[in-house]
Amino acid sequence: MNAEIIAVGSEMLTAGRLDTNSLFITEHLNALGIEVTAKHVIGDDTVRLVTAIERALADSTILFLSGGLGPTEDDLTRDAVARAIGCTMSIDPGTLSAIEERFLRMSRKMPEINRRQAMILDGAEILSNDRGTAPGQWRVVNGQSRRFIVLLPGPPSELKSMFTRECLPRLEKIAPKASIHTAVLRVTGISESQLDQTIAPLYVGVPHLETTVLAHEGDLQVRFRAQCQTPQEAVALSEEMADRASELLGANVYSRDGRTLEMVVGGRLVAASATVTVAESATGGGLAQRITSVPGSSAWFAGGYITYARSTKTRLLGVPADLLAQHGAVSKEAAAAMAEGARRGVNADWAVSITGNAGPSTDGEEAPVGTMFIGIAGPDKTEVTHRLWPVNDRGRVRAFASQAALDLLNRRLIAHCGA
Repeated sequence: MNAEIIAVGSEMLTAGRLDTNSLFITEHLNALGIEVTAKHVIGDDTVRLVTAIERALADSTILFLSGGLGPTEDDLTRDAVARAIGCTMSIDPGTLSAIEERFLRMSRKMPEINRRQAMILDGAEILSNDRGTAPGQWRVVNGQSRRFIVLLPGPPSELKSMFTRECLPRLEKIAPKASIHTAVLRVTGISESQLDQTIAPLYVGVPHLETTVLAHEGDLQVRFRAQCQTPQEAVALSEEMADRASELLGANVYSRDGRTLEMVVGGRLVAASATVTVAESATGGGLAQRITSVPGSSAWFAGGYITYARSTKTRLLGVPADLLAQHGAVSKEAAAAMAEGARRGVNADWAVSITGNAGPSTDGEEAPVGTMFIGIAGPDKTEVTHRLWPVNDRGRVRAFASQAALDLLNRRLIAHCGA
């Protein structure tokens, strides 16, 4: 059994709106063993919406539509569904009365246009809305094979309540006897192509398993999603694959419990009763922002420096001016001096420095755009790593640099303090 989701409304196609309803629906469907095979966002266009509904019903067992159930002329979901499945609609007296009563409780008279919300597809079951005026609808479509179409309101609070109360009990009756479990590895320090080349022989062609690799600015996720007859079988298959992949990827796997790299680093510092500071140039505070995004980071983050100009590197971190004159601000020597100066300045156990050229220009430095030097100063020694990202995108270069800095710190902590 599979499902598709259509989010309806032109506002969902703007830059400021995100379809979170589909994530909520997908999570619950997967828990029932129902796979979501497609998601769509369709604007307020009846023809496009009818076409999308017809196509989805041809391909999937269940179709969920969210939004477009309001009272205005651009709320098209009911009409589009009626056209797509070839049925009529009529006013449901009980629904109309409930909408009128809701307005009375607010000491308001119901506008005439709200009658549209009481239009119910003939043959549909009404899904009550305890958070708003628009009811949902559950309709069985009998063609060559039995299909289900579900109309849900767009506001998340209304949809979540309706889905939980009205849809889940119905879905539990028709869902297959199957379970889905996903095991997730978080990986860094290698490229997406290197990762896939390493682990692809494990999962290619394995029945009941779907493997996805997600890459975002140096941070990789490998998702092993198993669909089996029982929860135990699904857990066993996905976790076994994760175990085997972890053995191949080694230290590049930094998390199996969903924690971000900054969370993992924070956990290691807490375990070691240690603190860290940062000295940033090219990343302009991006590394500190990631560190302090972790709740409780004040226990292990001592503070940091943003030393963008050469003069502030000298004044705040004690980087010798002649060192900068001889080697440049984008250099191994500058990164080492920045890390050591920051560690000394706040008396931290560890310090991380980043200096480089994020682009698009080089600001007079000879190092090419994408060059970064990352320094790690610890109780034992100072190490500097040189990286070059051939990406002509300032934001991405800075993101790659902060990811690499956390990765290098994490590996140093493992080497110094143990896993």
